[in-house]
Amino acid sequence: MRFLAALLSIGVCFGQNDEAAQAARHWRQEHERAIVNEFFGLLSIPNLASDNANIRRNAEAIREALGRRGVKTKLLEVPGAPPAVFGQIDHPGATRTVVIYAHYDGQPLDPKEWKTPPWEPVLRDRSLEQDGKVIPIPTDGKPFDPEWRIYARSASDDKAPIISVTTALDALRAANLGLKSNIKFLFEGEEEAGSRHLDQIISANKDLLKSDVWLICDGPVHQSRRQQIVFGARGVETLDITVYGPRRELHSGHYGNWAPNPAFMLARLLASMKDDDGRVLVEHFYDGIEPLSESEKRAVAEAPPFDEELKRELWLGRTEGAGKSLVELLNYPSLNIRGMASARVGAQASNVIPSKATATLDMRLVKGIDHREAARRLTEHIRKQGYFVTDHDPDPEMLMSHPKVARVGSSEFGYNAERTSMDLPVSRDVLRIAGSARGPIIKLPTMGGSVPLYMISEILHAPTITVPIANHDNNQHSSNENLRLQNLWEGIELMAALLHGL
Repeated sequence: MRFLAALLSIGVCFGQNDEAAQAARHWRQEHERAIVNEFFGLLSIPNLASDNANIRRNAEAIREALGRRGVKTKLLEVPGAPPAVFGQIDHPGATRTVVIYAHYDGQPLDPKEWKTPPWEPVLRDRSLEQDGKVIPIPTDGKPFDPEWRIYARSASDDKAPIISVTTALDALRAANLGLKSNIKFLFEGEEEAGSRHLDQIISANKDLLKSDVWLICDGPVHQSRRQQIVFGARGVETLDITVYGPRRELHSGHYGNWAPNPAFMLARLLASMKDDDGRVLVEHFYDGIEPLSESEKRAVAEAPPFDEELKRELWLGRTEGAGKSLVELLNYPSLNIRGMASARVGAQASNVIPSKATATLDMRLVKGIDHREAARRLTEHIRKQGYFVTDHDPDPEMLMSHPKVARVGSSEFGYNAERTSMDLPVSRDVLRIAGSARGPIIKLPTMGGSVPLYMISEILHAPTITVPIANHDNNQHSSNENLRLQNLWEGIELMAALLHGL
């Protein structure tokens, strides 16, 4: 805790130098209730990409919010896709065009897993892990404790940057602080569904989206609560694997020891993919990794150690990676089991041999490894374990002709990793401005999560730099997602500094 307190004091000391950040702080301090109320309104709109009516309500609400700030807006649409909200502020004489990207859709969820309904935002006096209680929004003029948290789906991922941007625009206008660059906004509506149509939207609007840099507003700050700027994101590929046993569930007493159990088969198959220290055993899994530059290696080495604090926070008795730190391991591809299913468990369990077992896997990929090749390598590993692999439901003849059958299906929406050089002039500018607004910056070559940066790079040939604001313990992609208020306040200051200074 002394280490964390020291870092925070450093941030406070150095984060006073940017006039736009200072203006944003003063504005926010006078309008906290209005900011939170506007945020609650946006969070109250359900935002699954598959919910066409509500996803359009989100888009219209964001478009209206930008319009109230004098931003020229339009919806960018292609068939079958949620609309992307586009906004534009032109600055006469500007020599640079900056695009601010975020997404307004959220991860699928099971409302039964939430303490309070996911689209009924609430304010708590601390995190749920600390037994945080729901409290009312203070009346005008009453202070907000920066450690309070907002609980709702997409409170952190990824509506927080949107409200940070709109509030930053309010603050800059009130302080009569203008822009130096042309600013464009693109808020996507299906990032959590794999950005299935983003490439089409970008390709259909190349001239409109032409720019010098994209600021990707997604993800968390460093676990120490220091601001980090990230220059890349992993790619992603997902696979569903189903293995088969008997035609129907069988009594485990009558048929145990005789009929193969697909749950055991799947467990052995998955166990063959990684060793006890987490190294992936799939042949050629690590082939092709693009090495880090000298600047990137220095950035990784300079990142503050925080693994021991994280282990205590997460109740971990050990970590994987053969002694490498979390920051180091983000620069390697990973293999993860998202979930497994076979028959039933707990009070609903039956004494049966299941008929099939299924697992969903994801691979987070780094620069140099194509997502399609990664899927091929994993599929080949399954074959080498003695499985006949098919991409469709097996018929009786297929099942009886092979000792082991696996259906393997990969997502059609995987994509590759992307990484921007830290040494570009615009990269240095972002680091300088962020440092002036938020104190000493942690810079990383890549983030652990996946964002479709490669589409921007390949289609528009523009560099991407990720500027996260959410707290690291925000339950992103899970139940009880939350945003610490201080992260929102600091995000507003950071966005004001970047909008004004770039």
